[in-house]
Amino acid sequence: MSGEVLDTGALISWSINQMNGCVVTPSQREEILKIAPEREVVINTSNLIWKMPDEESLARASKFAVDTGDMAGLSKVDLELLALSIQENKKLITDDYRLQNLAEKAGINWGSISTKGISKLWEWELKCLACKKEYPTPEVPNKRKSDWGECVDCGSSLKLKRKK
Repeated sequence: MSGEVLDTGALISWSINQMNGCVVTPSQREEILKIAPEREVVINTSNLIWKMPDEESLARASKFAVDTGDMAGLSKVDLELLALSIQENKKLITDDYRLQNLAEKAGINWGSISTKGISKLWEWELKCLACKKEYPTPEVPNKRKSDWGECVDCGSSLKLKRKK
């Protein structure tokens, strides 16, 4: 394979040859050092193309993520990878169902690393667990996964739920 945009999962599990010529974002280096520091030598030896997405592609990726409600579950790296796939018009390789959902919505080909992948598209909504008040989808990625804050009305935790 060559030229795809790789999620961090591929950087962790793929061989040097599989990663040759693939596109990644510089912010993935920090992720690798945190979760799989033993892969640093392999990553540095690979012939990866390190690239940041442009502002236009980030804006398009953000719009898709806000429209589907997926933004609340994305990291900054996830959003950059989607934007790179849009900008470069390249297949996105990821096991992240949220990224697969977004790639499908954006018309970007995607492939998985070790999972079957999504079978249908989902949309999400942010709701209070107690009073069920709905909140607008965040417009930027979450700094901490699964921490969407508290309801301004009752103080209960907010939860990302699949739209029915």
